[in-house]
Amino acid sequence: MNDTNFKPAGYDIDLGNACSRNAYAWAKKTFPNRAGQPGEPAQDLDGGFSNEICFGQERLGISSDGIGTKIEVAERVGRFDTLGYDLIAMVADDLIAGGFVPSNLSNIIDVNTLDYDVIDELMRGLHDAANFSRIAVTGGEIAELGNRIGGWPGARMNFNWCSTAVGALHPSLKSPLSGVTVQAGHAVVALRSPSFRSNGFSLARRTLQSLYGDNWHTAPYTGSDAAELGNTWGEVLLAPSLIYAPAVAHLLDAGLPLHGIAHITGGGIADNFQRVLKNNGVGAELDNLFEPLPAMQKLTKLAGISPADAYLYWNMGNGMLLVTEEAQAAAVVSQLQADGYAAQVAGRITAEPGIKLKVAAGELVY
Repeated sequence: MNDTNFKPAGYDIDLGNACSRNAYAWAKKTFPNRAGQPGEPAQDLDGGFSNEICFGQERLGISSDGIGTKIEVAERVGRFDTLGYDLIAMVADDLIAGGFVPSNLSNIIDVNTLDYDVIDELMRGLHDAANFSRIAVTGGEIAELGNRIGGWPGARMNFNWCSTAVGALHPSLKSPLSGVTVQAGHAVVALRSPSFRSNGFSLARRTLQSLYGDNWHTAPYTGSDAAELGNTWGEVLLAPSLIYAPAVAHLLDAGLPLHGIAHITGGGIADNFQRVLKNNGVGAELDNLFEPLPAMQKLTKLAGISPADAYLYWNMGNGMLLVTEEAQAAAVVSQLQADGYAAQVAGRITAEPGIKLKVAAGELVY
């Protein structure tokens, strides 16, 4: 792309990152309010996926997120019982990336007008995802906001759904997983993502709208993964997020060494993995990542975007990256596979900064 102002998704990732940094800078100015008291924030996870608060010797993680514009896909398809997996994945996997085992979640559903059956579907799905993750849903609110909440005009109910989760630092860890112990020569293990998860939907929807019009969600999907994801583009995009937290907690239970974890969400592999590597100037060469889902490859071509951009907007089949010691990489992969997750050694940490992806589309350098 020669036009540096072109934004394939209609939004600016760099501006979003700048706004997030600014917002966090203001938030950090409040940290002294709890200095030396219960709830004191620690700062060893600056720029990480969650934050840390201390209650005496107890170290807790806290994370907040939502499921974004994937909600419109659910409104279009008329199915709402899978979104709970997305909501929990966004916060639980951010917590486990810091070594915090998720335990409790509070959520808020903002709606334009109430529909009992839609709320019931949402909460039933949240219940199922919480059971999968061994999380207790201990707080929540439903707020009816009228025309302050919009969405697809044909929906039974327009809404937005966000949550905050907390968890305790795994007892095997003396401090959170910030990436500070990552060294050149360490191995990188990738966990496969069987769906788009809950990121990159603005670009996906924009592309499909331009191709198929207002009812793009009913357009047939004929990719090789149709049996896994669905036969329409709406079903493909609605496929729920896989929650990695239980499997990673099991690795820590087994005493397997982890030095850093990247949850691959908005910003893709490079942007998120850099948050793990920032503390000591190392880089990574990833030459054995999982292949992008066929649906992602098809959308890349349909959207007319470069592979480099696609790897920034979507996870491209890789939902989490774990840094472990080379001698233990095979054991980490074996444990993850035993728990039912697709995992493989994806590359290694390099002494040189920067992230290099060697994928079917070529070599991508960030």
